[in-house]
Amino acid sequence: MSKWRDADALIDIIRDLGGRLASAQPKELAVGNIVRRVLKIIREVVRGELDDMMDNDDYDDDNDSNTYSEDESSPPPSKNLSATSSQIGSISERPQLTVESSMFRLLADVSPATPDDSSDTPEKKSYNLKPIIIQEINEEIIADLETVYKGIADQAVDYIHANEVIMTIGKSRTVEEFLIRAAQKRKFQVIVAETAPTYQGHDMAKALSKAGIDTTVVVDSAIFAAMPRVNKVVVGAHAVLANGGLVAVTGSQLLAAAAKHHATPVLVCTALYKLSPVFAYDAETFNITVAPNSILDFQQGSLIDKVSVANPYYDYVAPELVSLFVHNLGSAPPTYVYRLINDNYDPEDTSL
Repeated sequence: MSKWRDADALIDIIRDLGGRLASAQPKELAVGNIVRRVLKIIREVVRGELDDMMDNDDYDDDNDSNTYSEDESSPPPSKNLSATSSQIGSISERPQLTVESSMFRLLADVSPATPDDSSDTPEKKSYNLKPIIIQEINEEIIADLETVYKGIADQAVDYIHANEVIMTIGKSRTVEEFLIRAAQKRKFQVIVAETAPTYQGHDMAKALSKAGIDTTVVVDSAIFAAMPRVNKVVVGAHAVLANGGLVAVTGSQLLAAAAKHHATPVLVCTALYKLSPVFAYDAETFNITVAPNSILDFQQGSLIDKVSVANPYYDYVAPELVSLFVHNLGSAPPTYVYRLINDNYDPEDTSL
């Protein structure tokens, strides 16, 4: 494990590790998001400790000034600078902060420890931050991840009403628990697109049926035809981008476009850790494809040489096709995503 003396060193270590993890899985944007959350917590802890130090210094200065004003027997300040220096020590001997020191190094940039103040060494001050950082990570990140599904599902009754027809696509645990929670107090019907060629919709339909929800499976090509009956579209997200667009299972673009044509609202159930500061400058880069062996087996070699096979796995859905994001702490329209990103990440960590 790498050792660190101050917050700058710790941030550099985490940024380096996070950059390598994100490069190893460039399609998994959540990896970089968690790293950014950790970095923001570290910065906030350090800034909070720095503010406390500043407040304590101001308090000490006030006490010192009050002491001098109340002490009538103390002599007036001497105008002889050399004499004064000889009494309290020369300027070069006083502890000073280096000019190049950043805000974070102020915690550790102090004069060398003496036997009387060995408890205030830089190492001690730096490592005193460790339990605070760990506690903040446990409270803000780990606890958030443990309750993310419950936080979204608890809002289900606010958006799903009785006798509605809901359409979804693919297999999303977030959407599944969202609909199951709504079914505890509402009676409605769900139409699930099968999501070929992975057919995740079949597994989703089974899970909803076991929960007592009236569920119908349709082929992906029937999405547009079934949309006039639908009151609301609910989908999950693999990632939410800075412009309010999202990366979701293949077929989501088709579903959202059909909903837009029929003026049907589209709800996206997603956790805050899926919000990414990455901007969709080139939307095509987020239309991710995988190996085509699930569509055309390699044993059919004579046919493979004559055709070009594409197997899309994720679709990019533009922000204008989304009505509302439902996350574990509330809800927000696509135009508000940038604010959520600013609240969760530090601008310095946009690029790892």
